[in-house]
Amino acid sequence: MSRRLPLLVLLIVLPLWLAASYGLRYALMEDAQWLGICADQAVRWECQVRSGLGLLIHFRLIALAALAAALIAFFVPGPKGWRLALLAVLFGIPALVLYSASLAVFAVVIAGLRLVRVQRG
Repeated sequence: MSRRLPLLVLLIVLPLWLAASYGLRYALMEDAQWLGICADQAVRWECQVRSGLGLLIHFRLIALAALAAALIAFFVPGPKGWRLALLAVLFGIPALVLYSASLAVFAVVIAGLRLVRVQRG
């Protein structure tokens, strides 16, 4: 396996993940039709997802998970740290898009620094 293949896959997956996060934000969280639908039929699965995501955003759990993973990944050597930093970025991008940018920006920067760090030895 080429050494650049994981980086290439990462550069393909991250924009898709960003687009999916924006789709979730504008199609489910900010679309006014869901306000009326969820007021009438709160048991629909879309309304349950919207409600649960709203709680995750309110308590900043997505951003805190990304920040915790990034901080741990920064100190874990080898491929485990790289994978944990990737997980932090995958949590951090939706946190940036979904209204938790104040914490998520630090998580994404720390995780990004860990992803590009050159391994010694």
